[in-house]
Amino acid sequence: MRLFARPRGGPLGLLTAGLLVATGAAVAPAAGAETTGAVAGNAPAPRVTTTPAADPAPAAEVYEAEDGELVGTQVESTAAGYSGTGYVTGFDEEGDQVTVTIPDSPGGLHELTVRFRAPNGQKNAVLELNGGGMGEITLPETTEFSSLPAGKVLLEEGTNTLTVRSGWGWYEIDAVELTPAPERPPHQVTGEPVNPDASPEARSLLSYLTDRYGESILSGQQEIASVEWIEENLGATPAIAGLDLMDYSPSRVERGTVGVDVDHALEWDARGGITTFVWHWNAPTGLIDEPGNEWWRGFYTEATTFDVEAALADPGSEEYALLLRDIDAISEELQRLEDAGIPVLWRPLHEAEGGWFWWGAKGPEAAKELWRLMYERMTDVHELDNLIWVWNSVDPEWFPGEDVVDILSADSYPPAGDHGPLSATYDRLVELGEDTKLVALTECGSIPDPDLLDAYQTDWSWFVTWSGEFLTGGQHNSLAHLEHVYQHPRVITLDEVGDFKRHGR
Repeated sequence: MRLFARPRGGPLGLLTAGLLVATGAAVAPAAGAETTGAVAGNAPAPRVTTTPAADPAPAAEVYEAEDGELVGTQVESTAAGYSGTGYVTGFDEEGDQVTVTIPDSPGGLHELTVRFRAPNGQKNAVLELNGGGMGEITLPETTEFSSLPAGKVLLEEGTNTLTVRSGWGWYEIDAVELTPAPERPPHQVTGEPVNPDASPEARSLLSYLTDRYGESILSGQQEIASVEWIEENLGATPAIAGLDLMDYSPSRVERGTVGVDVDHALEWDARGGITTFVWHWNAPTGLIDEPGNEWWRGFYTEATTFDVEAALADPGSEEYALLLRDIDAISEELQRLEDAGIPVLWRPLHEAEGGWFWWGAKGPEAAKELWRLMYERMTDVHELDNLIWVWNSVDPEWFPGEDVVDILSADSYPPAGDHGPLSATYDRLVELGEDTKLVALTECGSIPDPDLLDAYQTDWSWFVTWSGEFLTGGQHNSLAHLEHVYQHPRVITLDEVGDFKRHGR
């Protein structure tokens, strides 16, 4: 979670309100003057090889944006490469949108592809189906009209509407395509930890999660005080508590912070709960410490001059030594948990691809190198065998490698009250791990509706709701929705967890 940052036009919270929904998805150029063949307007025909026995792939239905209902937007045809008679542009105000009508649908689950152009940098767009929220998609920068897989949509029988709403704006929409979605094949997750010396408790927890994958979703909540709020207001307790090692960062300890979340983890374990830790790592040095960039905001790129790429490039430097100092300090705290027999879903360097934290500010190579340094230091030097390593970026360019990652995850903050299943994000992570690793929703604002998860074949292993207004404010999650989630038969709460530390033994 991006703490203490102001989002666009909103209260304190996540700067980009969202979403890693389709970040890293493969983008294919769409129609253009240099392509040959034609399907759906002047889009290029794919080259396919089949055997005589293979069933033909279902044809995509194409809906041109310029034929839709426009609000605050307009049709243009000046940029080359569009399909149909034009494209929709003018997404520059909050309510600007285009809505296409899908008539005479047989209903059912469909794959959605959006054809777009974003010449002015990466942008986010909001999607709605039949007036209901579907979250956001991230449109990578491209000067050509290109095709982006945008997850799944569950169509009703008859007439449906699909809306693309401004979000960040400053992009162009050419068309949307819908293709009947195939049944998801069985997952290939083995539950074998990447650390060959993983503790029995860590192995059992990973096995426990694996055995429930695709059948249920574990409930989770960030911050013990918020867990208590759920207990008081819902009469239920989440299965997972999300905690933070932020105040154990040496550059914060030097300024008087006292960490308490390891003690909370010990108490939570005594109740039979599962623990996950994030680390808002205050930069080891180079804190700007000025109004707006105070020392306690030192995990933000804008609040420090620390250069992780330069530090990693010079193992003899003071900056490199400070990286090791900080990793060692956090390892001491994690050791307390291993000594108590507590496995940890360990999620360091989170949201790296966003660039808003210093560990992601220098791009994917530095972030991947830092991840491997931390893994090797904690696993080989400190012999921390109670950690299950949870990677938290979607883009394949940032992935540090299957040999150092147990679980793949994403953080998602869709528009308030949007309880869609986040299928685009999920599908990207499944593809990233070749469906051999668990996939988790490690932070969320609005909790996905459990009713939609099975229908959308979106098998999040667990979710963790962020604290503050995301839980208690009533806009991201109403009390009625929280009750629906925590009473849902698919959702596992603390009373249903059982002895996960001895699972399979």
